[in-house]
Amino acid sequence: MDKQNGEFLKRLLATFRLEAGEHLQAMSTGLIELENSPAKIRHAEIVETVFREAHSLKGAARAVNLKEIESVCQAMESVFAALKDNQLAASPPLFDLMQEAIADLTALLSAEGAAMAVAGKSAIATLIQRFDDLLRGRHANTVISHPTAIQATTPQPMPSLQQTPGTLVQDAKAEAPVADAMHTLSTTLSSASGTVRVSTQKLDAVMRQVEELLVPRLASVQRATDLRELAVSFATWKKQRVRMRPVLRQIERYVERGSGRNVGSGVAQEPPIKELPKLLEYLESEHLFMKTIEARLLSLSKFAAHDRRTLANMGDTLLHDVKEMQLLPFSSLLEIFPRFIRELAREQGKQVELVIRGGEIEIDRRTLEEMKDPIMHLLRNCVDHGIEQPVMRRSMGKPDCGNITVAIVQRDGGKIEILVADDGAGINAANVKASAQKLGLISAEKAKNLNEQEAQALVFQSGISTSQIITDISGRGLGLAIVREKVERLGGVIALEAPRNGGTSFVITLPLMLATFRGVLVRIDEHCFVIPAFNVERVTRVAWQDIRTVESRATISYDKQAVSLVSLSDILELSRQSSAASTSAQVTVVVLGTSRQRVAYQVDEVLGEQEVLVKALGPQLTRVRNIAGASVLGTGQVVAVLNVSDLLKSAVNRAAAPSPVIAETHGVEKGQSILVAEDSITSRALLKSILESAGYRVTTAVDGMDAYTTLKTGKFDLVVSDVEMPRMDGFDLTVKIRADKQLSKLPVILVTALESREHRERGIDAGANAYIVKSSFDQSNLLEIVQRLI
Repeated sequence: MDKQNGEFLKRLLATFRLEAGEHLQAMSTGLIELENSPAKIRHAEIVETVFREAHSLKGAARAVNLKEIESVCQAMESVFAALKDNQLAASPPLFDLMQEAIADLTALLSAEGAAMAVAGKSAIATLIQRFDDLLRGRHANTVISHPTAIQATTPQPMPSLQQTPGTLVQDAKAEAPVADAMHTLSTTLSSASGTVRVSTQKLDAVMRQVEELLVPRLASVQRATDLRELAVSFATWKKQRVRMRPVLRQIERYVERGSGRNVGSGVAQEPPIKELPKLLEYLESEHLFMKTIEARLLSLSKFAAHDRRTLANMGDTLLHDVKEMQLLPFSSLLEIFPRFIRELAREQGKQVELVIRGGEIEIDRRTLEEMKDPIMHLLRNCVDHGIEQPVMRRSMGKPDCGNITVAIVQRDGGKIEILVADDGAGINAANVKASAQKLGLISAEKAKNLNEQEAQALVFQSGISTSQIITDISGRGLGLAIVREKVERLGGVIALEAPRNGGTSFVITLPLMLATFRGVLVRIDEHCFVIPAFNVERVTRVAWQDIRTVESRATISYDKQAVSLVSLSDILELSRQSSAASTSAQVTVVVLGTSRQRVAYQVDEVLGEQEVLVKALGPQLTRVRNIAGASVLGTGQVVAVLNVSDLLKSAVNRAAAPSPVIAETHGVEKGQSILVAEDSITSRALLKSILESAGYRVTTAVDGMDAYTTLKTGKFDLVVSDVEMPRMDGFDLTVKIRADKQLSKLPVILVTALESREHRERGIDAGANAYIVKSSFDQSNLLEIVQRLI
């Protein structure tokens, strides 16, 4: 019984720690808001909110018998009550004391067993005494040594929570506030990493999906029963056939003798007339049996296909809902940074205001945990290197208080964009060049040719720092290198923007989900690779005569800019075993890039786009250049997932002219004209590439409205359209085409991810000539249908 009670109390204490962490974080955030809020009208509202958090924490501490924490909360309640009744004025010493109390309580929560009891009683007594002094009008930082209720039970020197038991507390300012803030952040995130708080709405959605799995489960039982009955019927038929073998053998011998093969035996063989009725009866029953088997197999095949679609839809929905449960709001990471910035700025004598936007946006929990250190590095650099001292800012016409902004925005294509910006001094390009030259990363001649943007990008190199001194906070030149490495490890990119008028902005782009993503499957000879669609800007075909050589590098025109063209096989150091490209007048190209860098990669073929589950290569291959992981295709083939960041770096030093292939002079014959309507850039380019490679002239439209306008101004032989598009979808486009007298006979092919029976019927009712589902898409099937229709 005692053991069970002990286990229960242990679980209860773990739950309390999580709850207490949330209360303390809310109190810290409220205090910073109260300190920075210029509007006195909101002060009462904020004080009331923080007051309630302290009260709730006191009740939770009482429930688990943590009297020390309960005592501190009660003392804090007295202070908040005085603030609420205007009996105590808000002041910097008050806020400092409150933040120190929160830091001490957070550290106390991370202590275990006896350490919590000893360190807690000694440090808590000091806090309560200081709160009492504050209420009596004494200075908040003065430590009074007269005994309290807790001190009476612990008559010993009072160690700080961050000190060893033998160290005396001389002054509260001896504690390192920045270290406390970082410790609080670490404690909060480490406790959160082991648990995920999920809304009941998400849990209900997953539960409904799991309950609905009962339907296909029962259906599978019925299919198994049907298959067993078929097996029994087949066994019965086999027995009947075995019984008919003697009859068949007699007829066979009679036919052999009648054909003269046994002439001369002198014995006349009578036909087995008595056995013929049995044979005819058997043949008739066998015919009926075959028809029955055929009908039942056809029915089973239809049911199996329906079950497969049902399970696929349920599996996709369940996977999506479970992924949703892995998402956490950015606020769970960002809410601790205001205190961190406050303490760091105060330590350096600076005034800084932190503005956070988009904290409600959710992202993969694992990404959130990995981004803790990079964002902390950037914020630390903003305060240490960016924001100037108030006197200097005043002389430059800036307000005394510097501004740091952290903004999160959700972009299309499953991307999250994080902006970390300050209005400080910015990055001095000349200092960056000097630091790079000193380290031997660039020569003096190359440094002279670098523009300001290229020079500023060097700050991501390890060892480069513009700081004149090295402190415990920064100056070693490692922070930004670590930031870029971690961001790229998550499949993201980081860009630097430093405007001339001062200030610095870091823009981080990350995938919303880590485990699965959309990937573009490409082929080089017999090798297949997956490129994350996250980084694919365009898939296209380029005529050989359109490839230009600029500064000894092959380039193509992309958005009116020259983009380097390199062979993916050369980047991956693959030996070429075929020259299939020599028979084509065009080159298949995949354009990869970030906001600042684009490179076009030549491949043999783009096979399609699909959902990809990436797996690590294992501890033996923790870092392979140009390879991010591996995935298994539906065929069972294992393919490498390419690391786009590495590919871009490799291309910088290896951009060269593509393989010397002479294009045929006759080119592709001018064929029929096809209009492709597709809102997805990748899918649109893929369809265009497939059709053009077959000799068709292709025009593209971004949605149904654009497609209908294009049809009215040109002549086309066929339309290939997606269904789900903005402004006008594929169904409405088809209806509009059929209602137009000039276009009513135009063939329409719908290519879509919607594969339900209702959507197929709707497509047919709208007047589509063909309905192709993307999940089973095959380019040969598309070309066959196109050829048949036109």
